[in-house]
Amino acid sequence: MALSRVCWARAALWGSAVTPGPHVTRKLQLVRCGLAWGAPRSSKLHLSPKADVKSLISYVVAKTKVINGKYHRFLGRHFPRFYVMYTIFMKGLQMLWADAKKARRIKTNMWKHNIEFHQLPYREMEHLRQIQHGTHPAVHDILALRECFSNHPLGMKQLRALQMKALSRAMLLTPYLPSFLLRHRLKTHTIVIHQLDRALAKLGIGQLTPQEVKSACYLRGLNSTHIAEERCRAWLGEWLQISCSLKEAELSLLLHNVVLLSVNYTGTGR
Repeated sequence: MALSRVCWARAALWGSAVTPGPHVTRKLQLVRCGLAWGAPRSSKLHLSPKADVKSLISYVVAKTKVINGKYHRFLGRHFPRFYVMYTIFMKGLQMLWADAKKARRIKTNMWKHNIEFHQLPYREMEHLRQIQHGTHPAVHDILALRECFSNHPLGMKQLRALQMKALSRAMLLTPYLPSFLLRHRLKTHTIVIHQLDRALAKLGIGQLTPQEVKSACYLRGLNSTHIAEERCRAWLGEWLQISCSLKEAELSLLLHNVVLLSVNYTGTGR
């Protein structure tokens, strides 16, 4: 062993004049490999898969906020008047959807537990009272907005991820898909409903059975569980007036109509 070390030292000093033994050569190769690859990394630096996913989600959320902020600044700088209208409309739509969702949850709980209105807690009674006394938009009021939904920023191609997720929930579709798939599915779903609407307009709502009326309303975003049949038929008639007046480029309005026409619609049989 001592002789091998001496040979290895001489080789290092004077080149290949003295050749080290095979055992020394093998150790020298391992040392060189270790220097090339570097020291072993500490296991403490490795993140668990769960931590990796959380980091990725945080990164995507942060990037989305940055892009969203730039988008809003662009609208505010170049289209100030339109930006004010757009902001008010989007906030109003979000508030309408949130109020309708809460009211639906309260009514479902009333139905499950056979609770009357006067038995509700104060805040739930007040929420339902405000919803029931709200204004239901008329058909001509909704159709007056059609140009806003045919192009930027509320056209089908311009919808943002958060809007598409909210609309997917309203149409009882899963929102947990990439943006391009959400857009494709919402567009396809809306086109199918538009085609069904034209066929139903030719048939006539009066030809539908009570169950078919309920199903048709449910497909278009109206929870008809506690709404009388004649009120469901009236609502369906309003929907068809809007749908049959729209061109394919304006179908984003039909998609948003799931929220616009359903909110504050009364006529419960209870």
